[in-house]
Amino acid sequence: MNYLAHLHLGGQEPEQLLGSLYGDFVKGALAGRFSARTEEAINLHRKIDAFTDSHPVVKRALGRFTITRRRYAGIALDMFFDHCLARDWDRYAETTLDAFSKRVYTVLRSEADLPERLARIAPLIISEDWLGAYGDFSMIGHGLDVISERLSGPENLRDAFEEMTNLYVPLSSDFEEFYPSLMRFAKCGPAI
Repeated sequence: MNYLAHLHLGGQEPEQLLGSLYGDFVKGALAGRFSARTEEAINLHRKIDAFTDSHPVVKRALGRFTITRRRYAGIALDMFFDHCLARDWDRYAETTLDAFSKRVYTVLRSEADLPERLARIAPLIISEDWLGAYGDFSMIGHGLDVISERLSGPENLRDAFEEMTNLYVPLSSDFEEFYPSLMRFAKCGPAI
């Protein structure tokens, strides 16, 4: 899952929203580095990633990509699933995506001590409305292009967008099957 899903699932208090994002930017042990609530959200982020990576529906979705794209299929699928969540937001959330995004951006603007990498991109996340942009499928292609500039073998990630376009219906079905189970997992914890 990518930013939008983690933010949706990780709790709605400011410290939880921050922790939901920090999970992609903070590595290693957490003990005492952040508030207890933020650390709980970071740990949930990590558990969500592990649950997602091991889930049979996600493995099936990744298997839909050609062998040449599989190395980067996880990145593409994370972004595609966030697109599906944005596209179908009203099915999964009680507030509008616009209101939710603005709340997250307000929290980001208010935090003076973001992890270094997040501090560098937070202004872009806000000014380019990354969370709202997930609803526009073409923006997923743009996002993959931006990420591919940092990778070796970037053409495989760039070409993944064309492949996702062709797989749009089955990957959407995979998301619709997977996301409710992920919501239950995030709400109830690993015992599910």
